[in-house]
Amino acid sequence: MPVTPSPASSAAIVARLRAAGCVFAEDEARLLLTTAETPDELEAMVERRVAGLPLEHVLGWAEFCGLRVEVDPGVFVPRRRTELMVAEAAALAGDVPPGPVVLDLCCGAGAVGVALLSRLGRGELHASDVDPAAVRCARRNVAPVRGHVYEGDLFEPLPASLRGRVDVLVANVPYVPTDEVAFMPPEARLHEARVALDGGADGLAVARRVAAEASEWLAPGGHLLTETSERQAPVALGVLAAAGLRPRVVRDEDLHATVVVGSRVTADFTNPARNM
Repeated sequence: MPVTPSPASSAAIVARLRAAGCVFAEDEARLLLTTAETPDELEAMVERRVAGLPLEHVLGWAEFCGLRVEVDPGVFVPRRRTELMVAEAAALAGDVPPGPVVLDLCCGAGAVGVALLSRLGRGELHASDVDPAAVRCARRNVAPVRGHVYEGDLFEPLPASLRGRVDVLVANVPYVPTDEVAFMPPEARLHEARVALDGGADGLAVARRVAAEASEWLAPGGHLLTETSERQAPVALGVLAAAGLRPRVVRDEDLHATVVVGSRVTADFTNPARNM
């Protein structure tokens, strides 16, 4: 059960966290106190947080879309802004009978795919990541929704049977330009896998690779969703259009989130005007 230190001890933990630069020291202290099971474990967790490890790596989990997602050391921590991708994907996949086939590329801990299936209450989940540590973590997270996680580069490890069946492809690709990674907060820059952050010269290198192959995997009328920055969105829309997808952008000012959506266009031979 959680540790119950004296008020003075709790205040001391808050003070240590605040001195280390933790802006939400009170909230973090509460989470540490409710997670640690012994005083020694609590002290070790506080020391790791004060040393600069991400809170989620110290706790062993992150809250995402109301779920507790396991996050191992070194694995990309799901961001709250990515909840926009889940909400948009759920809106697109909600009416697919008997349930959508979901593909989560660059899945990290598997948070996006798990949150999407949990919200829909049905569906078939496949995910992949190139980082072995992320794959190990994702496999634990997707087990409750009976998902499948593959280790490898984007589409490469996926079973051929998925081609042309994917209703929703969510890809939280790395999109930080290479030259800007050095300016990221130390928690991300020093403690998350570089492959989960670095998006190449303009931040869209991985997004281009995903878009280029997406149509081969999407079902007719299927959708690709990728997160990007507001600054990159115009170029990202062009990337989707060049790949033969119908592009649009979704923004949420409160979450400071931008998602680009590319839909696979299907010809309607009964109404030629719809294809113009």
